[in-house]
Amino acid sequence: MPKLLIVDDEIDVCDFAKHFFTKRNIEVSVASGGREALNIIETQKPDLVLLDIRMEEMTGMEVLRQLRAQNNNVKVIMVTGVEDEGTLKESQSLGVKGYIHKPLVLEELEKIVMGELLEK
Repeated sequence: MPKLLIVDDEIDVCDFAKHFFTKRNIEVSVASGGREALNIIETQKPDLVLLDIRMEEMTGMEVLRQLRAQNNNVKVIMVTGVEDEGTLKESQSLGVKGYIHKPLVLEELEKIVMGELLEK
């Protein structure tokens, strides 16, 4: 069963996406912040991480930089509500698989996530 980690400080976003993907036979974990996400990635080894860019304690970009500095090449899809060219370029250089824009559109979310999880 594929494993997905959803990282977002908006609890309703996490709950919504977790419910959506659990129904599609995906094992889903959630983290409300960057430090928690790094711990889950290390212990549970998800196949894919949906990573919100803007979070309070630690940004998604900080999490991504730490992962890559540790040579962790887990697949990452960034989730954002804001277009920022600098962040886009940096995250691409760090090997993100794509972007999903808020508010989340179910069809887009399903297509991108399922495509990455089934690509293995």
